[in-house]
Amino acid sequence: MIKAVIDGQEREYETDTRLFQIVDEFQSGYEYDIILASVNGKLTELHKKIKNGSQIHFITTAEKPGMQAYQRTATLMMLKAFHEVVGDDRIERLAVDFSVGKGFFVEPRGNFEITEELLASVKAKMREYVDQKLPIMKRSVNTQEAVELFDKYGMHDKARLFSFRRVSRTNLYNLGGFEDYFYGYMAQNTGYIKYFDLVPYEYGFVLMLPSMENPSEVPEFVPSRKLFEVLKESSDWGRKMEIEDVGALNEQICRGYATKLILIQEALQEKRIGQIAEMIAAQPDKKFVMIAGPSSSGKTTFSYRLSIQLQALGLKPHPIAVDDYFVNRVNSPKDENGEYDYEALECLDIRQFNEDMNRLLAGETVELPQYNFITGEREYKGKFLTLGRGDILVIEGIHCLNDKFSYALPKESKFKIYISALTQLNIDEHNRIPTTDGRLIRRMVRDARTRGATARDTINRWPSVRRGEEKNIFPYQEEADVMFNSASVYELSVLKLYAEPLLFQIPRDCPEYGEAKRLLKFMDYFLGVDSRTIPNNSIVREFIGDSCFPV
Repeated sequence: MIKAVIDGQEREYETDTRLFQIVDEFQSGYEYDIILASVNGKLTELHKKIKNGSQIHFITTAEKPGMQAYQRTATLMMLKAFHEVVGDDRIERLAVDFSVGKGFFVEPRGNFEITEELLASVKAKMREYVDQKLPIMKRSVNTQEAVELFDKYGMHDKARLFSFRRVSRTNLYNLGGFEDYFYGYMAQNTGYIKYFDLVPYEYGFVLMLPSMENPSEVPEFVPSRKLFEVLKESSDWGRKMEIEDVGALNEQICRGYATKLILIQEALQEKRIGQIAEMIAAQPDKKFVMIAGPSSSGKTTFSYRLSIQLQALGLKPHPIAVDDYFVNRVNSPKDENGEYDYEALECLDIRQFNEDMNRLLAGETVELPQYNFITGEREYKGKFLTLGRGDILVIEGIHCLNDKFSYALPKESKFKIYISALTQLNIDEHNRIPTTDGRLIRRMVRDARTRGATARDTINRWPSVRRGEEKNIFPYQEEADVMFNSASVYELSVLKLYAEPLLFQIPRDCPEYGEAKRLLKFMDYFLGVDSRTIPNNSIVREFIGDSCFPV
């Protein structure tokens, strides 16, 4: 017999007892479904045996690691079901491309057509798997053996990816004879994946799954038309450049093409910024360029580069930072934890902002405020502005797409831009890179450089940042006149060299260590790239330093 402490309760079990065998004993103590466990502070799958003296806490789908395991397992089930329903010989690929409409867009290729009937058959097959509670088997193989297996299975993207791996072994997951690699932990069997849907959309379909906020309900699919087009454009560009995944990027780096790739990517972004400037210049009634986007999207650098392009077209742009309209800190609202909620709309003096902007529009001279982040007070230091005939205001802030913020400004005078770092890369066809990971790494590097913050600090604050984005930014993104993707295909290879030393500083015994370990494993897929050839006006410079702009 062995003893273990589970959620503070000491229990005794047979020597060969596995975690999934005791889940039912403790499920009633959790609001949502248990899917993983933390054993002595280490994330663990439920097929593991209980060891004597272990401290065990169960992880549910309402927690990030648990929901990520749910998503991976659901993806494996979807792939297995498709191959069973359609047939291996008719499927060329099923690529999980990007997140859209609260789901994952899957691009199919092969000798079949996506129809309502086909998706209904695949869903029915997935339901069978749920009812059967099929075990998901895990095995460790030599990395070279994994490469050979992937080539045999026709998963050439994975074979290429693992040809750059330095680890000697890798884990493969098998569901009823369908074997694949997944980046991260999985559920113990298919019975855990109760909630999902498949919705046809454009040239593929969307795998709809629950969220951490509501793990027992699949949200309704709400198309994000503009966002989808930007993501599709980025994916198409990656395909043309033959860089759709990390393995392909690593190949380009190995061939000595990193500098060329950097210059091509930067040229592409400059061209797009120029096109946006031309759109604005062609509409003389547009006096307020409103720029919004989630954290670490590169809004500041983008606004400077856009201003230069506007100047080249004969306009006179003036930057306005929404943060300068913060109310005094003592008057700021607080969140449920009693901390100042700087991302709430109520943190801004929107009445004063609208009054100042309308006075400028009317041709008056206005003294603009400057917010003192040290004292937490708004100050006036003689910064006067009068709008001339060719003048235009470039306003940047998280609420700029929300008409409640600029309620008094004429709609015809506003040009709205949504910017985000929407990475066009995936690890491989079945393992996508969440855009939030790229932004988190960007912010981690910048916070360390400009604020002296540790990676632990950034990781700790990130959930709060994400909640603010979900509330204040993402609901308004489709109202933008244009969207700009600030992600660069090469940037994670560059950021790797800055982020890894920061992540290695996080102690094993702190709550942020699990996320640090996950990010380190993620960045291990990338070959590093020297940053010296990155232009000094690049958005990437906003995070790694040496920008020509005051960022």
